[in-house]
Amino acid sequence: MSNELFADIIIEISHEQLDRPFQYIVPQELKDMIKVGDCVTVPFGRGNKILTGYCIGLGDHAEYPMDKLKYIISVRTDQVSTDGEMIALAWWIKVHFGGTMIQALKTVIPMKKKVALKTAKRVDLKVGSDEIVPLIEECDRKHQTARLRVLKALLEDPTLPYELVRDKLGVTGATLKSMEEKGYISVTETEYYRNPVITDEVSHKTYDLSDKQKNIIATVTNDFDSGNPGKYLIHGITGSGKTEVYIGIADHIVRKGYQVIVLIPEISLTYQTLLRFYKRFGDRVSVVNSSMSQGERYDQYLRAGRGDIDVIIGPRSALFTPFAKLGAIIIDEEHESSYKSENTPRYKATDCAEYRAKNAGAALVLGSATPSLESYYKAKSGEYELFTMDERLTGGSLPGVHIVDLREELRNGNRTIFSDKLRELMDEKLALNEQVMLFINRRGVAGFISCRSCGYVVKCPHCDVSLTEHRNGRLVCHYCGYTSRMPEVCPECGSKYIAGFRVGTEQIETEISKMYPASRILRMDADTTKEKGSMENILRTFKDHNADILIGTQMIVKGHDFPLVTLVGILAADMSLSVGDYRASERTFQLLTQAAGRAGRGTRPGEVVIQTYQPEHYSIVSAASQDYRAFYDEEIIYRELASYPPVWHLLAVLTVSDSEDAGERLSEEYAGIANACLDEKKENGKPDGYTIGPAPAAIGKIRDKYRNVLYVKSVNSDILVYIKDKIETYMHENPDRHTNTFFDFDPLGSV
Repeated sequence: MSNELFADIIIEISHEQLDRPFQYIVPQELKDMIKVGDCVTVPFGRGNKILTGYCIGLGDHAEYPMDKLKYIISVRTDQVSTDGEMIALAWWIKVHFGGTMIQALKTVIPMKKKVALKTAKRVDLKVGSDEIVPLIEECDRKHQTARLRVLKALLEDPTLPYELVRDKLGVTGATLKSMEEKGYISVTETEYYRNPVITDEVSHKTYDLSDKQKNIIATVTNDFDSGNPGKYLIHGITGSGKTEVYIGIADHIVRKGYQVIVLIPEISLTYQTLLRFYKRFGDRVSVVNSSMSQGERYDQYLRAGRGDIDVIIGPRSALFTPFAKLGAIIIDEEHESSYKSENTPRYKATDCAEYRAKNAGAALVLGSATPSLESYYKAKSGEYELFTMDERLTGGSLPGVHIVDLREELRNGNRTIFSDKLRELMDEKLALNEQVMLFINRRGVAGFISCRSCGYVVKCPHCDVSLTEHRNGRLVCHYCGYTSRMPEVCPECGSKYIAGFRVGTEQIETEISKMYPASRILRMDADTTKEKGSMENILRTFKDHNADILIGTQMIVKGHDFPLVTLVGILAADMSLSVGDYRASERTFQLLTQAAGRAGRGTRPGEVVIQTYQPEHYSIVSAASQDYRAFYDEEIIYRELASYPPVWHLLAVLTVSDSEDAGERLSEEYAGIANACLDEKKENGKPDGYTIGPAPAAIGKIRDKYRNVLYVKSVNSDILVYIKDKIETYMHENPDRHTNTFFDFDPLGSV
């Protein structure tokens, strides 16, 4: 029996069938040819009806008595199946990111749901070109902002999808009905098979491109045409024209008869971005996003499989669109953390895209103004071809940046969160009827301890990350478990001004209201954007200049274009810099660069004030000058010295247990397994990696569940996968229903 090979087969590819694979014996003659993802024929049921299934796993262990198992009849090689390709992708995700095969399959295959035929609406402009300009002027004069947005959009394109007008332009059905009654527009309704984008035809409009844009498009498409599709990273500053490069590449690939996946972070799926793709590809483009129903999502899955669409645009989940002839995967803002799944399996979309592009013979194009260190490291090592776009197509200049030392403010008697320089510039900009954005960089704040007098941050002596304040008054490192007591005075300067640094958007809004009682103020954070559409309403209100000051967290700095914003105030740059996380400097640089890029995007020059207790820190200095390469050169040295990604790889093994003692014991078992694997794989007598911990997780207890984490570092990612496999084998042989285990490769923050 030890020589037998067994296959797990699912009979039907649909979400609700994925919980029930069936085990079969692989005949001797098929052992060398069968692989995960293959389409097979098998006898099924009491009558041994011959059905088609897919192999989702192979192994040498029988789950049932041998006399109960049947043999696979054949492996089908007469067809290329996108279902098989998606199963192979799911298998790769399971192997490289952990979790079960069923979890991986449910990640790549959407929920099948039978839904009735729906209707689609479209909005058409009915007035002539000589009438629309006076109408626009009238709406502007009467402050009819919703009508104004519709007419301006229809002036660019006289036919638009109703959903696009309603959801992205934020226009109510009542407003559209009123405009229709006046004869300005017509709203027509037709039955359709859930394409959220309805347009007349494929227009393939062309745009004037710069020489640099043309060169990038030509390089990517020539490689594709020659049968050698590559992997590329476009490092382009905001406004450099990356989107037109994406469209140019996609247009060429589609004309060759292939399909394209375009990934865009959900928060960047703006009306303007989508419309540019719609204008080029017409009804051959579709979109998926979180606001769509399960039925709508599943319809896009079916339409893609049938070849009804050529381009799909969407966030992380769009990567699993089952295109039969995939020609390119394009990932915009590739550094965004939303490309990493927070649920098991904790896959990273860029890694999955790389695997899928290689298997499909497709090009992989990544783009960002602030690339992730992983991607830039690959570009520097030659794994990706690097393109640099360092000029704004509009010709606009980058804003002037002022770095304010908050330690000096304190010494000068200013104990508020607003520096004298920021107040001075706010007075000036508001007097000119210009707009101001105030950004509080509080993402991931977990109560780090700092001195307001000298800027000193209490750090772990072993891990070079900040210690986190816990409720018991102890300071804890979430990487190695080191603890210390809360200092009464600053160890560096002896000041009594040392404490946890906490400030929120509500507090800022209250203070700003007192300082500028006549100004119109908006706040955008997790509390004010709970309801559907609330975020877009806030942004639209600000864009229409119905508010003067916008206060918010990171969501206000991502991809938004406000021409009247001439001042951006970054109130506490240190808040993300000082969290207990090895990526803190990278995240800070990216956020500050994005925030600074919001100022001066119109015709008026912009200014930025960065308030910080660490004005000399390289992430802040580099962000102020928008110098990514200077930041990278500094940060990569730190990552290399501290053995962190991308130079080394990191595996976090998290246990969540009902019992504190049981969770700790299991983590210790895992540490033993990991160390044994490292010893087994050592070369020249030296292990190729090491373990840290186990220790309490960043949040040691949630809902009465105790959390412990073990970290394993290695230069070789395959060793970490091997360790994960060994731990999973131990879990299978020693099941514990009171404890769950999760794996996270190269985590984006403290686990």
